[in-house]
Amino acid sequence: MDFGLSEEQQMIVDTVRSFVEKEIYPHEDHVERTGEVPAELAQELVQKTRDIGFYACNLPEEVGGGGLGDLDFALVERELGRGSMALNHYFGRPSGILMACDAEQRERYLHPAAKGERFDALAMTEPDAGSDVRGMKCSAKLNNDDWVVNGTKHFISHANVADFFIVFIATGEEETPRGTKKLITCFLVDRTTPGFEVLPGYESVSHKGYKNCILSFKDCRLPKAQILGEVHRGFDIANSWLYGTRITVAAMCVGRARRAFETTIPFCVERKQFGQSIGKFQGVSFKLADMITEIDAADWLTLSAAWRLEKGLSADREIASAKLYASEMLSRVTDECIQIHGGMGLMDDLPFARFWRDARVERIWDGTSEIQRHIISRGLLRPLES
Repeated sequence: MDFGLSEEQQMIVDTVRSFVEKEIYPHEDHVERTGEVPAELAQELVQKTRDIGFYACNLPEEVGGGGLGDLDFALVERELGRGSMALNHYFGRPSGILMACDAEQRERYLHPAAKGERFDALAMTEPDAGSDVRGMKCSAKLNNDDWVVNGTKHFISHANVADFFIVFIATGEEETPRGTKKLITCFLVDRTTPGFEVLPGYESVSHKGYKNCILSFKDCRLPKAQILGEVHRGFDIANSWLYGTRITVAAMCVGRARRAFETTIPFCVERKQFGQSIGKFQGVSFKLADMITEIDAADWLTLSAAWRLEKGLSADREIASAKLYASEMLSRVTDECIQIHGGMGLMDDLPFARFWRDARVERIWDGTSEIQRHIISRGLLRPLES
């Protein structure tokens, strides 16, 4: 593995960072105050992302995407992590799960998503089924040629602006040596489908303006043509998606931590106490040393995991390690930045309280820290089990 960035990769980093600084930063305070992204601003961000050639950069070129590999895409997400989640959503990275679309579905969902004409949202979590995905109660039963769906999903990110949804639903059961398990199927659900409703979600302390919603299904009929992939094989495509999203979380955590750290360094030089810069006090200088070491470690752990995934190497444990370490590192770094700034660190005049609040959810979504530790330990122990 080459530890240096190629000329093209450095261009990716510079382009995306410039975009975030010029197009995202100026609007962050407004979104934080109001909890909303104005519709006209959202469309403006979509168009500006198209203009620089980065919209759907994670999808293959043959379907209208940018064709970036896993490592290059991790670099994109790392730079986007510096900015507001509510705003960088419109940079446009449709779910890679859509690559499982058949020919007709590609025309209705994949291609419009790649062009920024339709937004997707992915729905798996339920009130009683978070980490235990197979515990989902939202179910579908076959009735003639339609699947009739009943149940709810919640914590569905940016569902408020989505035109269609990629929904995982229980469609049956199977007997296994460990007991009965539910069979899961993935469906494409249009926002206007009868019997389907998008309801307001919960107010979160993390990522203001990045809405979560509740999806309600009441005798909602979905034709077989709405199945993404194969019946009862939803986990086959879900697993490939989980790999990518966990790297995304890790990468964005690294980007956000670097922004917090880089914003703190000048303060350590400029702020004077007892006749000298506070950065000269061991209590502060050691904090800086620990923070940059942790940020760099999380960065390389994340890029290494993305590299392994791109090369087709086993990466389950490495991705879990990256997601675990980077998300917990971000909490520690934002907390230390607040400590260094003292009381002002908690004031809205500075961004650190926001970074601190936003950091909290990263240890929960896309697999909790506990789930990541389970994946890591399982990867270590299974090869030794008889």
